[in-house]
Amino acid sequence: MPIMRTNSWIPAVFNDIFNTDFMPKVSATAPAINVKETDKAYFVELAAPGMKKEDFNVHINDEGNLLIKMEKKEEHKDEDKSARYLRREFSYSKFEQTLILPDDVKKEDIKARVEHGVLTVELPKEVEEKVKVSRQIEIG
Repeated sequence: MPIMRTNSWIPAVFNDIFNTDFMPKVSATAPAINVKETDKAYFVELAAPGMKKEDFNVHINDEGNLLIKMEKKEEHKDEDKSARYLRREFSYSKFEQTLILPDDVKKEDIKARVEHGVLTVELPKEVEEKVKVSRQIEIG
């Protein structure tokens, strides 16, 4: 029968104590992204609960692609000298996504906002002026 060994210096019993409904284990996943289109624009929506506008960097790179970066560091410090930590987790989130923009996006008019935990990037479309081709043709 093989012997299982762990490299953790915290005994497994502590994992059972701390991984509860009150202290769930943190898992890293990429935020959900929605892209929708209207006649006048494309909209990119990125779920980012708890994030503020200062946590985002949205820009166009040299290739003309849209880069969305998100980073948030959070550290909870307790100055309790009568206790020592057996386990302490810091909150750190980082995400980066590159989106290739369609040719009809007006790159100079792109707007972004954060509201209710959702980053929304508006990508306005170029307006094509339709040339009227109707005319009266003379009969010769």
